Amino acid sequence: MNNRLYFCTLFDSNYLTRGLVMYESLKACCKDFHLYIFSFDDRSFQVLKSLNLEKVTLISLSEFEDEELLRVKPTRSRAEYCWTCTSSTILYCLEQFHLPHCTYIDADLYFYQDPSILLDEMGEHSILITEHRYSPQYEKSAKAGKYCVQFITFRRDEYGMKALKWWRERCLEWCYARLEDGKFGDQKYLDDWPERFEKVWVLQHPGGGLAAWNIQQYEVIPQNSKFICRNYRTGQVFKPIFYHFHYLRYYSNGSIELGRRKLSKQVLQLIYLPYICKLENMKQNLLKRNIGFDPNGPTPPPSGIKHLIVEIYRRIKGTYHVYPLQKFTQKCE
Repeated sequence: MNNRLYFCTLFDSNYLTRGLVMYESLKACCKDFHLYIFSFDDRSFQVLKSLNLEKVTLISLSEFEDEELLRVKPTRSRAEYCWTCTSSTILYCLEQFHLPHCTYIDADLYFYQDPSILLDEMGEHSILITEHRYSPQYEKSAKAGKYCVQFITFRRDEYGMKALKWWRERCLEWCYARLEDGKFGDQKYLDDWPERFEKVWVLQHPGGGLAAWNIQQYEVIPQNSKFICRNYRTGQVFKPIFYHFHYLRYYSNGSIELGRRKLSKQVLQLIYLPYICKLENMKQNLLKRNIGFDPNGPTPPPSGIKHLIVEIYRRIKGTYHVYPLQKFTQKCE
């Protein structure tokens, strides 16, 4: 892999703190990189532009969107349109900036080590994909896909470009937040890639892709103000590369939701607490700039009888993780 790493990501003003904290984590542990940020609304674009971020190229929707994307945009929800655009952002970077390779990363990732470790594992392959590695009790491959579009790499060679262009075409045809005819969003298209395309590498490092849907398989152990993981089944010990903070939601009533799967006290203390503190610190830094909106993107909390029933069920199952935000912020340094 080329010494310099090239990444792209996309987010709007509702994910502004998450995107910036992801960038700061990358900057802290990656020696030589460049990040292309696709800003999905004008508010985020103006804030990001004013920050003049090092090692970043900022791209607006007006620069990025082509006729095919604009044609399908009215038929997709905000989330669905972001999924539709993932493959196109990678293709844009490879073609517009003539990059040798590019890795798409979700805005709600947080890096603990240099991701070059993962890309070195890729070797001479042209495509890198990562598995969900679901814990048995949360196995959803049949619905959401075996692989997660969270960290995915393409080389600008015949093999990488063939797969990338095929993926873009499929996402333009169909990309919705529902399971239909073996498809789900942009993600289930990847299910057969090791057979469909040549030179596809499936990431083996267990530290790449930790998330709420698989963390139950590991003992999380404090080490030097961070943490390491030990696989309960095999005993393998490893350092995390990145954690995917999927489904973390801020609510307008001052609460925060961390997802709907079991999370141990160690996971909450060693993984979620430091991350939430970084999000809050980023929010305060942005508000000092008088940006005029909440960069955590809070939404109204769910309500109604159905929600109450679900809440009771989740409390019984030990998967209810809605807390007053103050529970975390009062522990921040």
